[in-house]
Amino acid sequence: MNSTLAIVIAVAFILLLAMMSVRIVPEYERGVIFRLGRIIGAKGPGLFLIIPVVDRLVRVSLRTITMDIPPQDVITKDNVTVRVNAVTYFNVVDPNRSVVAIEDHVKGTSQIAQTTLRSILGQVDLDELLVNRDEINQRLQQIIDDVTNPWGVKVTLVEVKDVELPETMRRAMARQAESERDRRAKVIHAKGEFEAAGQLRDAAERLEGYPAALHLRILSTMAEISSERNSTLIFPLPMEILRLVDMMRPDREGNVRVERG
Repeated sequence: MNSTLAIVIAVAFILLLAMMSVRIVPEYERGVIFRLGRIIGAKGPGLFLIIPVVDRLVRVSLRTITMDIPPQDVITKDNVTVRVNAVTYFNVVDPNRSVVAIEDHVKGTSQIAQTTLRSILGQVDLDELLVNRDEINQRLQQIIDDVTNPWGVKVTLVEVKDVELPETMRRAMARQAESERDRRAKVIHAKGEFEAAGQLRDAAERLEGYPAALHLRILSTMAEISSERNSTLIFPLPMEILRLVDMMRPDREGNVRVERG
């Protein structure tokens, strides 16, 4: 009886040790093994064995982590206070260093991302922040990645999501944009007047050489006016009468000047 109980206990102990020794790590994780406090290395994915009590397993995820950077109050280079939030994407590329070099690589990446965001945006003007967003994102990604690289963490992307401006600055920018539109409208109108004046000059020069064409143009204008329902009265006056009046104008001394062709 005692021997049977001993065998059962031994078998149960062996099964317990076997269960404690077997570890299964999925494809997106690695298991970092510490043996008596010293790192052995990362194992996985799949099934492997460890020594119970002697070995300690730390699971590390290799999947890309999407982390929102909390909104930061930033003073730009031209002394404008803005509120900026961003997002960063990173993943572990060296499980051993991510466990040994830093206590919590996710928290560490978050903190360095916040400080870098305030530092970089404080070195640019507001216009550059609003226009050159891609260049700023690349600078942020490069600086944060250089800091996290010794931790075995690769920062793949940093994106500035939103820039909140003070209400007074929004109104000032709206006035500036409206003034810019008015300036462009005036320039376009002036260019149109200039081109129209040139076309009218060319038309006048051509009509001056063809008096019959001028008469036809006058008759066409009269036809267009008479087609509308209005009370406009038109008195046709021959151009010869106007020329005769022009030739009979008195000069400065009061004498009537008669020109003969």
